[in-house]
Amino acid sequence: MDEEIQIPKVSIITPTYNLIENDLTDEFNLLVTLLNLQTYPDVEHIVINKASNDETELLLMDYKSKGYLQFYSEPDSGKYDALNKGIMRAKGKYVAFLSCDDFMHDITALMEIIQLMEENDADYSYAPAYTIHPEGYVFNFEPAMFNAFQVVPCQRQAMVFKKSVLAAEGYFDDKFKIMADFDLIMRLMMKEYVGVYYEKNYVTCRMSEKAIDFAERTEAECRSVYIKNFRSLYPLTNEIVDKIVKYSEFPKPLLDKLSEFYPEEYKDYFYEACEEMHQLRLNALNPQAQEEQIEEEVENVQEEVQEEQAPPTPQTQTQAPNPGLPRSPGLPGMSGQSSMRPQMPGQSSIPPIRHTTPPGFNH
Repeated sequence: MDEEIQIPKVSIITPTYNLIENDLTDEFNLLVTLLNLQTYPDVEHIVINKASNDETELLLMDYKSKGYLQFYSEPDSGKYDALNKGIMRAKGKYVAFLSCDDFMHDITALMEIIQLMEENDADYSYAPAYTIHPEGYVFNFEPAMFNAFQVVPCQRQAMVFKKSVLAAEGYFDDKFKIMADFDLIMRLMMKEYVGVYYEKNYVTCRMSEKAIDFAERTEAECRSVYIKNFRSLYPLTNEIVDKIVKYSEFPKPLLDKLSEFYPEEYKDYFYEACEEMHQLRLNALNPQAQEEQIEEEVENVQEEVQEEQAPPTPQTQTQAPNPGLPRSPGLPGMSGQSSMRPQMPGQSSIPPIRHTTPPGFNH
């Protein structure tokens, strides 16, 4: 008799607070409806309700009675505290996170992602995401894993994690109210967990307004993230941390140590990506340089279009890929990525290689 194939459960965790008062019932209904349409056969949806004081709990009870979700209402100290509570209650082998106004627009995605992770014994996956900016426009947030130590390299909503990995790493560090994603991804990279790239865009999510509205808090948290994760690698001073946060400028010995978290054949990409991001950050402080950079990019795009339209000749050679970077560096720790330019292939081009855990690190 053939052994029964075990389908690993996937837990989707959503924090909520006052859905009705904040006029988010339609967005939440879209999230729940599309999750229910996922072709993956074993998905649980866990909602952590921050003791809402409107009629949100009644709304959630209605969804629960129809079998759409489980929910827990209790106070929490913020979004990441709520996510951690969800992880601890999750029964799935894998967990993912969606806010109440995010949604999975590809209903086959979970099936393909879990198959990809199972085949590669991956600890986490990452993918592009349609991202709604607070100003209302939508851009394609492409992963930039070579810049994972400079900016948030991908959207948390477009990632799936092994629950056991998050538990081993102590979950999100909820002392960070804005940059806990940055800290977690950095820790996963430095512990050399196995990440795999899922190339399809399957999530639509919103860019956090807090990182923009509370720029000083964002910058302060970035400083703390760097000190927490880099202090064992290099002697940090206030001046060095300031340069890292403001300009993505790393001392060469520290950059060399960070390069060790990438396979040897991709280190040149890493150095190139870090230098380009550094220049982008410098240009952002110089309006004239930034304008010149934009003009140069427009000219490059026009030349590429002309080359594509030109008839091929025997002398034409295939040009090597010219990996790009985000056009705007955004705030510290925020990638500010744009779909107007090809993205540096971070681990999207790196096969899911299993690494040896560095001494002193425990999974």
